[in-house]
Order: sequence, then structure tokens, then C-alpha cells
Amino acid sequence: MKIYTRAGDKGETSIFGGKIVRKESTRVEAYGTVDELNTFVGLARAYNNDTEMETILKEVQSELFTLGADLATPLENDNIRRISNKHTKDMESIIDRLNEKLDPLHNFILPTGNIPAATFQVCRTVCRRSERRVTALAKEEQINLEIIPYLNRLSTLFFVLARTENKRKNIKEEIWQQR
Repeated sequence: MKIYTRAGDKGETSIFGGKIVRKESTRVEAYGTVDELNTFVGLARAYNNDTEMETILKEVQSELFTLGADLATPLENDNIRRISNKHTKDMESIIDRLNEKLDPLHNFILPTGNIPAATFQVCRTVCRRSERRVTALAKEEQINLEIIPYLNRLSTLFFVLARTENKRKNIKEEIWQQR
């Protein structure tokens, strides 16, 4: 079997259910940005050397595949697994557990640190873009609205992972100084 199909050579693709849409459609842009996020999570995993974070990131990647399929499938099709409030609640537990070991923030910090921490910050910003793309899609079409809080919380998780990484490696957070 060949890896390419040539089906998208004219700027169209099919979503689950067989409907043909333009590749620049809001739906394709939304799940494409989630796919981009998933690749950056893979990069974060490649730079990571912490077992706890590896477990978290592997689960996030799995959930992002579920989320991408959710976005690529019209809501009326109920034959797939979708992101649920449980996914968001489980993530909140992880965020709370990690965050309670961090110093409280009173200022903005620069998104820096070692390579894993900086990669988590890239994941955070791509996640925020995914969230913007999904909210744009939600204005045009019916989607699973549980996706939006999930992505919102996921960006927070990446921020907390970056801070956790820096703390574990004794890297001082740099406070933003307005000039």
C-alpha cells in the first residue's frame, strides 16, 4: 500500500463521515493545529528526562489524538470517543498536584529555562492557538464544547510543567521587567 493517495492534491480533504471540505476550512485548521501541538508535545517528550512528566505527556498525546478525531468528526456522528469533562478534571488534578510544590507567582515570568522548560512554553503557546482555532470553529459549526475548557486547562498544564522543570533543575525564573 502506498503512503500517499493524491486525494488532497486539489486542496480538499475528507473529514470523518466522508464529507469533502477545503483544506483551509476552519475545521481543518482547528484539528491541524491540534496535530501541530501534538508534534510539539512529542518534541517535549524527546527533551524530557523525568519519568513523571513522561507519563503525563504520553497521556496528553493520546488525548490530543482523541481531540483531533473529535474535531474531524461532525457532532452528529456518535461512533467515536470524544473529549469529556472527565479529561479536564483529571488534568486539573495533575495541575493542582504539581502547582502546590511551586512558589506562588506575583509577577509575569519570561518563558525560558532549560530546553525542556522552553519546549513546554512552546507547547503552551501552540495550545493557546489551538484553543483560538477551536473557538472560531465553534462559532461556525456545532462541535463538542468540552474541547474548549480542555485546551484551556492544557495550556495551564504546560505552563506548570515548565515551571516544575525549572524548579527541579534549580533554574531561577526570570521576572518580566517592563521597560
